[in-house]
Amino acid sequence: MIAIRNNILQTSRRVLACRQKPTAFLDCSFFSTRNDAVGRFGKYSVDFEESLSNKEKYWHNAASDLHWFQEPSLENTLQTHPRSEFMHRWFTDGLINTSYNCLDRHVLEGRGNQKALIYDSPVTNTQKHYTYSELLDEVSQFASALTDLDVKVGDRVVIYMPMIPEAAIAMLACARIGAIHSVVFGGFASTELASRIDHCKPKVIVTASGGVLPGGKTVPYKPLVEGALEIAECADDVKKCVVVQRDEIECTLNDARDVSYKDLMDSVANERVEAVPLPATHEHWILYTSGTTGMPKGVVSDTGGYAVALKWSMSKFYDCEPGDVFLAASDIGWVVGHSYSVYGPLLHGCTTILFEGKPVHPDAGVLWRVIEEHGVNVLFAAPTGFRAIRQLDRNGSMTKKYDLSSLKSVFVAGERSDPNTLHWIENILSDYKVPVIDHWWQTELSFPGAGNAKGLGLITPKHGACAAAVPGYDIKALGDDGEELPPNTFGSLAIKLPLPPGTLPTLYNNDDRYIKDYLSKFPGYYDTMDAGMVDDEGYVSILSRTDDIINVSGIRLSTGAMEEILFEHPDVTDCAVIGVRDDLKSEIPVGFVVVSPGRDSSKESELLDELVALVRQKMGVVSNFKSVAVVRALPKTRSGKILRQTMRKIANGDDYVVTPTVEDPNIFDELTPFILKVVGKK
Repeated sequence: MIAIRNNILQTSRRVLACRQKPTAFLDCSFFSTRNDAVGRFGKYSVDFEESLSNKEKYWHNAASDLHWFQEPSLENTLQTHPRSEFMHRWFTDGLINTSYNCLDRHVLEGRGNQKALIYDSPVTNTQKHYTYSELLDEVSQFASALTDLDVKVGDRVVIYMPMIPEAAIAMLACARIGAIHSVVFGGFASTELASRIDHCKPKVIVTASGGVLPGGKTVPYKPLVEGALEIAECADDVKKCVVVQRDEIECTLNDARDVSYKDLMDSVANERVEAVPLPATHEHWILYTSGTTGMPKGVVSDTGGYAVALKWSMSKFYDCEPGDVFLAASDIGWVVGHSYSVYGPLLHGCTTILFEGKPVHPDAGVLWRVIEEHGVNVLFAAPTGFRAIRQLDRNGSMTKKYDLSSLKSVFVAGERSDPNTLHWIENILSDYKVPVIDHWWQTELSFPGAGNAKGLGLITPKHGACAAAVPGYDIKALGDDGEELPPNTFGSLAIKLPLPPGTLPTLYNNDDRYIKDYLSKFPGYYDTMDAGMVDDEGYVSILSRTDDIINVSGIRLSTGAMEEILFEHPDVTDCAVIGVRDDLKSEIPVGFVVVSPGRDSSKESELLDELVALVRQKMGVVSNFKSVAVVRALPKTRSGKILRQTMRKIANGDDYVVTPTVEDPNIFDELTPFILKVVGKK
């Protein structure tokens, strides 16, 4: 235990040592260096302290920035859920509609002619603009179409779409009539889609004929949907599949179940649907995220709390004004796409950009081109995107080709940001003195949990830390006993309950799993399942996951799910998949398998190709599973537990201690050079 503890302290010191303050171009004259400085940073102090000490009043005031069909009362702003003392509900007597607040409200307030959504697709050479009036018209028309398909309040609609305007229109139309949408990333394989169909049992699927990749390549979506419906046990519950036919790739429709998006819209050309007043606690969407068992978890967002949190965050965190142009370079299949490609900017009266493509196609200047052309004020992207740009344009010469003077801020999230990447972004944008702000949150939270809340006044950044907790979040580093740890001490990061509005109230149809996975380990706290520390000034550092979830290019994937797939191969008798740090993708999965003794070793290369293909077929290309190796045996404890964490530390060049319960003490002498060779470290 002493060796392990020393290792943790060394990790803490390394993180603290790497927090170099960048070149001072930020206005941080109010910054305090007092040891009790959390909450001492100008207006942030007032908001943070009030959000914890008087949370009902704080968030009730925030709710007043939205239109309510029935305003929530202060006394019912926060209620304990009858299911558990640790579960809570927000604005329980309020009636609201998110689609109304995203569209109708702005049209009625005179923003009808302002651009609401700009679709920019370098992969198809297409641009399309929608004003608030035009987007409202499209959304209310498609809402009418869904109603004609017998979609009612509480029914589920799966949206399996590329980044095209119809995807956002479908989301907003569902919100308009109280249907619960579940957006599934278009890169997922049929098996992944089928598991989500079985879990949420949608009445309608909205999809497209296919996706378009750089270079004109296409990915057919319709066959993947058909494959999922062949596998799904509740396929008969799906009454209709609405298909957007794209010019670049068309598909054949099944007369029994399929209907063209265009034909469906034409059938309701003169029909519009008004927004339905919904309880604030009504489920708004389900977004599936990987669980440690490989079984997807259906993260739920409510209606009122989500709208309040996003509207608040656009002003207080991202420092946006109505009319600003916001670019979140994400996909609607992920929470960033939900919150900041669609709902957040529209709730705040901003212009949002739906970007279809890669940050390096047709060249490494495509994001800078979009910023100049559309006058982008705020850019939000994952570190992976910036690393890809840096790989092709290390000196940032592409920024010199464009006028980026509209840009006010760059926000970075989706995975842990390394200091070198943040410094690089700052340097290439130094002519514009643009603050580059790292921040942290999760699918379950739906809006930032820690970071520099620019709308409340910038505080001095420390690279390697996400700045302080966002108002509403009381973040602590806890030991295994659940006790709060001293500052600068590595531990499990947890958030003291209740969580702020906008965060998940539960998992879809599974309160028990929600309580077990998130609320049981540290009673009175939400377990983030991230490890890190809070320093003596209140800065939060996120160091790693505490489970087997890996972050590949901002996408959370379960290594356990990959192992289950590897086990499907008849020649695999044992396996382990670990996450290995990668400069471009943050992490990449690497597999190690033990094969049947009778397997012909001369065909090992063929076997490895089969295994890679199997994982990519079952999980999709988003798995980035490309490396697997055959080993004689895997390191295990006497109880049979594979020592994945130790393997991961070896692969990443970290210090490690061999547990005394290891079954074969000599196994690491054999495995260490082999692991390093496989991951390219030796």
